[in-house]
Amino acid sequence: MRTTKGAGRLLAGLAAGAVMAATAAAAADAKLPGTMVWTAYDLGSSGYAEASGIANALMKKHDTRVRIVPSGTSIGRLLPVTTSKASYGYLANEAFFATEGTYDFAVPQWGPQDLRIVLGRLAGGGMSCAGDLGIKTPADMKGKRIGYVKGNPSVNVKTDAYLAFGGLTQADVVPVWFGSYNALKTAVISNQLDCFGSVTTSANAREIEASPRGLAWPEFAPENKEGWAKISKVADFFQPYRETAGAGISKEKPKDIVGYRYPMIVTYARQSDDEVYALIKGIDEVFEDFAGTTGSAQNWALNIAGKPPADAPWHDGAIRYLKEKGVWDAEAQAWQEKRLERLATVMAAWDEATDKYTTWRADEEKKGNKVNPEESWLKFWNDYRMEKGLGPAS
Repeated sequence: MRTTKGAGRLLAGLAAGAVMAATAAAAADAKLPGTMVWTAYDLGSSGYAEASGIANALMKKHDTRVRIVPSGTSIGRLLPVTTSKASYGYLANEAFFATEGTYDFAVPQWGPQDLRIVLGRLAGGGMSCAGDLGIKTPADMKGKRIGYVKGNPSVNVKTDAYLAFGGLTQADVVPVWFGSYNALKTAVISNQLDCFGSVTTSANAREIEASPRGLAWPEFAPENKEGWAKISKVADFFQPYRETAGAGISKEKPKDIVGYRYPMIVTYARQSDDEVYALIKGIDEVFEDFAGTTGSAQNWALNIAGKPPADAPWHDGAIRYLKEKGVWDAEAQAWQEKRLERLATVMAAWDEATDKYTTWRADEEKKGNKVNPEESWLKFWNDYRMEKGLGPAS
């Protein structure tokens, strides 16, 4: 599923900022396409609700039609964008894993993806737990039935990170695997599951809150430095976050949970700068029309959702508009350049590892040694990443 080969073309993107000012006037007249297809999380998720709210607001103001394709897996949300059957995905942290070529994207069919962010809403997340279990901290999840989703590293890695905060691993709980994210909510309500990773404002969380079991959010105390050090070893895109909105949460009863970006509107670097410019401009103009879609939809405000860090570099078309609105500054640009360099390094490492693996495999076969391509490649790529100081592949 690679869309580019080699880091040279990616590094060329670093020079794109030099011409953005000259083309800003032309971009101001850019129009949204007549039809757009977006992907998002399952029905019932806050990601799907907000994608729908934004789409409806755009369609009321612009001559465009938007169709949203829901999927409970990371691959299901990104594949249509990769194959150009969809233009944009409302993604979670699969955007990070896809740019790194890790987890489900470590297989030869994928590898590091040249993705870009259009906007990324700041979100609060944590473990949505049944309220009848007395769970107050991540450590209290020991021995409980914890939900995981096949093909969804975004959910699974965050869940492992949440457990790590409490000094736990999958070995300390009962992992229960499901085929889609939406199935987790039903399993909690029917007492087949105890906890799963969730944002606080989703319809799923509200259904659990209204169920006989009730809802609890174990808290991640900001002052627990040891816990935050443990969570960072699993996922370094988290930060302490005090949530004041969502199921079972209010300004009067806030919860200390985990902050990250979800959903992020993601596309490929190849997407037209003018189209991305028109999209982010359109979303900004109709913000008030969808800001009440969920309890966290206010975080789509440009000065919140248009700033790094995020899980991939920003798209040049988005940066052009963010500069016009005074949101994108020198600090954001410094982050962007560093992130582009990281992506270039990872993509170059993938190409190098692929070439070396091909040679190694041929040599092994000449020796009469049987090679399982899937297993041997994953180990080879993981070892190569570690050798290059890029971190593990899974």
